[in-house]
Amino acid sequence: MSGFKNFILRGSLVDLAVAVIIGTAFGAVVARFTEWLTGLMPNGAGSEYFSTGEQTFGAFLNAVISFVLLAAVVYFFVVLPYTKAKERFFPNEPAGTPADIALLEEIRDLLKASRSV
Repeated sequence: MSGFKNFILRGSLVDLAVAVIIGTAFGAVVARFTEWLTGLMPNGAGSEYFSTGEQTFGAFLNAVISFVLLAAVVYFFVVLPYTKAKERFFPNEPAGTPADIALLEEIRDLLKASRSV
């Protein structure tokens, strides 16, 4: 069970899942905005592609509202609990010099001391 906990909390699995969810929702916003924008263009060339401008602004607003609501749900029900669990089970290292840097500084100081003798 601790291996699974490490897999979930230490890895970037949750970060990747959140990125996919938010990216997909934002893709829908961009698609609806593009439909609305192209619907505003005149159909002078006889192309049927630009003639889909009816009610696309409502679809764009719906996509924006859906994106904001989805982002809020993901933040409050996934990101916030994940962050609290990660801090609880894997606390941040105390501020200070990391062990490898401290060892390198000690070696540097010893080398300086041996040169001055």
